[in-house]
Amino acid sequence: MIRPNRHAASDASVAAFSTHLMGERNASLRTRDSYLADIAQFVTFVWGAAKVPPVEWGSVSDSAARKFLVALGREDCSPASVKRKLAALRTFYRFLQRRGVAVDNPFSLLHGPRESRRLPRILSVDECKRFLEEPRRQFEAGLITEFLFLRDRALFELLYSTGCRISEVVNLAWDDIDLESGKIIVLGKGGKSRLVILGEPAIDALDALKAKIYPQYRNVFLSVHMKPMCARDAERSMKRYLAGAGLGTDLSPHKLRHSFATHLLDAGADIRSVQEMLGHATLSTTQVYTHVSVEHLKDSCAKFHPRA
Repeated sequence: MIRPNRHAASDASVAAFSTHLMGERNASLRTRDSYLADIAQFVTFVWGAAKVPPVEWGSVSDSAARKFLVALGREDCSPASVKRKLAALRTFYRFLQRRGVAVDNPFSLLHGPRESRRLPRILSVDECKRFLEEPRRQFEAGLITEFLFLRDRALFELLYSTGCRISEVVNLAWDDIDLESGKIIVLGKGGKSRLVILGEPAIDALDALKAKIYPQYRNVFLSVHMKPMCARDAERSMKRYLAGAGLGTDLSPHKLRHSFATHLLDAGADIRSVQEMLGHATLSTTQVYTHVSVEHLKDSCAKFHPRA
């Protein structure tokens, strides 16, 4: 494995690019960190793990850039990861060109590997129901505390009700939620806000949680230590309830987002509306769920059609 160069972040151009990503492109912390790790990995490949800045960015040839992508492929790096690294370095070199640090962009003409279009794994409607009922079952069985029951029921009802990303939900404050109208303004990727609508089960669950912890705490979702909850806390809780419901433990909170979208499309929702609710910038991102729905239709035909 090509390990990232640990000195790369102190290079003046890399530091300036980091500031550019956050200040001008409004990238998320996760995107910034991924891009910087990709750049640091490229530094190791070209100059070595011991290279100390400054880095001679303008000396990189098209051949070196191509060999880097080939090396990633030989390491069994997934096509999606290779494409992201290519995008990171192409963007970085455009930035260097604007600053006059590099004349050419050695990544500008390179293409990433083709990705096989994988259908996202989802929970069926019945499986979602079993999963969402599991916190209550475990509380009534004395397996979890009342606080965990109220928090987790509200969290997972909200995720399934709105299709939000876990990162959009864990930092919600009570001021962000209008329980009376059932609306939330969430901050999505790229710092873009959008309106999402809560279903009645989610509203009821949030009402019960609010009665337990408000107004002492600003954040809606808290850890057992009453600190703001993180995505890892949510993932651990989800695995507990998946196991309890006999659904396996290989699903993440993001799969509730996939399930939300697929169940809406299966029920006849307009794909443009689903795009808006998911906060997708382009319709092509949402269209993967139409493939899931096509598979659902095929299964239905095979099972019920007399001439299938």
